[in-house]
Amino acid sequence: MGTLSCCLLLTLALLIPQESASRKCDLQGLWRNELGSNMTLLALNTAGTFSGSYHTAVTATNKQILVSPLQGAQQHPGAKRHPTFGFTVQWQFSDSTTAFVGQCFVDRHGKETLETMWLLREEVPSHRDTWKATRIGTSIFTRIK
Repeated sequence: MGTLSCCLLLTLALLIPQESASRKCDLQGLWRNELGSNMTLLALNTAGTFSGSYHTAVTATNKQILVSPLQGAQQHPGAKRHPTFGFTVQWQFSDSTTAFVGQCFVDRHGKETLETMWLLREEVPSHRDTWKATRIGTSIFTRIK
């Protein structure tokens, strides 16, 4: 193999990881978390807000799980490689709402993940029961499409 071929291969090997590492996260698409819940995020508008749908794989209710709408916003759309964002899900099958906050990351291989924390608030019959009305957790979403 000639010197030129070796230099070309070395240059390509060095550029490919940098190219994927410099890629910006894009929230739009289909995502799945570690519990098997699916989320579809639609394109950001110019203000950085977005909508979509969430189909949870887990619930604390006996009711049939329904796809639920979500609304959110991304901080500084298009300006950052690893943007922060937040969204709420209005559950269609229970008397609760969940707020997610997170950040989008792209690893050196170009794999995108959304690392989130969430608060779920469910309706309770009285102020005395408010102590049990809020749950907190984390979810990591990976891109499906």
